[in-house]
Amino acid sequence: MGNYVKELRNLIGSRPLILVGSTIIVMNDKQEVLFQHRSDTKEWGLPGGAMEVGESLEQTAARELFEETGLMANRFTFVNILSGKDFYFQYPNGDEVYNVITVYLAENVSGQLATKDDESLALKYFPLTNLPANMDMRAKRIIESWLSQK
Repeated sequence: MGNYVKELRNLIGSRPLILVGSTIIVMNDKQEVLFQHRSDTKEWGLPGGAMEVGESLEQTAARELFEETGLMANRFTFVNILSGKDFYFQYPNGDEVYNVITVYLAENVSGQLATKDDESLALKYFPLTNLPANMDMRAKRIIESWLSQK
């Protein structure tokens, strides 16, 4: 969690926040999608997170991709913006958020895949025909939306 969100939480506690952020779809050469096994919910989700003050959405995508996976992308292609009640989330600690998620597809990805923070238990690519059963609902909705546009 970034400093901005921590500061807001100190003021309002766990009450709902509207958070803007970026989620990144990373595909390998086998057309598999990268998922992270989240340490907070023990579910599989997509790399991404909240925007910090002064960042663009693309900068958020680049920072979150590197922080959570060790990967970098030469380019991010806009996929969609998703929001609304389907993107409500309550963290295990009780913090509530309504997410406004900008989804990007990472292109020309490089770097060494590695868990670089305490948000991930593992990182793994999954084929679109065999996605993880224990998937975060937001990730499921993001993938469904993305596939419906293809």
